[in-house]
Amino acid sequence: MAVVGQVLQSEWTKIKSVRSTVWTLGLALVVTVALGALISAFSSSNFERMPVQERVNFDPTFTSFAGMGLGQLAMIVFGVLVVSNEYSTGMIRTSLAAVPQRGTFLFCKIVVATLIAFVIAMLTSFVSFFVGQSMLGSHRTSIGAAGVLRAVIGGGLYMTLIAVFSMGIAAMLRSPMLSLGILMPFFFIISSILGAVEATKKVGQYLPDQAGHKVMQVVSFDDAPYGPWGGFTIMVLWVVAALAGGYVVLKRRDA
Repeated sequence: MAVVGQVLQSEWTKIKSVRSTVWTLGLALVVTVALGALISAFSSSNFERMPVQERVNFDPTFTSFAGMGLGQLAMIVFGVLVVSNEYSTGMIRTSLAAVPQRGTFLFCKIVVATLIAFVIAMLTSFVSFFVGQSMLGSHRTSIGAAGVLRAVIGGGLYMTLIAVFSMGIAAMLRSPMLSLGILMPFFFIISSILGAVEATKKVGQYLPDQAGHKVMQVVSFDDAPYGPWGGFTIMVLWVVAALAGGYVVLKRRDA
């Protein structure tokens, strides 16, 4: 237990001493809140000009999270940098020499980074919600309305899991450029294409981002065969698979 405590402290020191990881978290907060506020204000001013179907399915809570699509980019970068920075600098050899128990090393790194991401993600989600609702005017909702608190907490969990999923992928690939080169197209191109094409739409619904979005919705406007927590569970399974893959690679391959 003493060893675990020392490793946790070491990982905390590593993360806070690297400016790039700190800046990415700050960027995730600012970008998500700002873009969500902008889109919420635009939606409010153009509400009466929306098609009838869009007005019927309008979800003020999910609208305030419109910036998360871009904010998750920063969370992906954070997750990748936390794990792969040591590989790119060669410090991984020193770290594994100091902590030869590779499972303990990875566990402590993931735990510390996840807790940091969780705090920032929850703050981002709640601030995005309240700022977004202030911009929606008469079309706003309240935190006490049915399903809203779940969606706001779900927004924080979603952003946290995006970061953790990225950590698992980075642990498998061990390269920041390769990890980002796969994760960026996966979330911002492949997932969007699969979700937009009718023939692959059902496949896209089981990708981590599309399934995870479900927990942030109060008004359901798609035909997904699962509810908010069902989508969240699917995303968790993706994260567990990524972390398991990262552990296997770390255990079997030399630094």
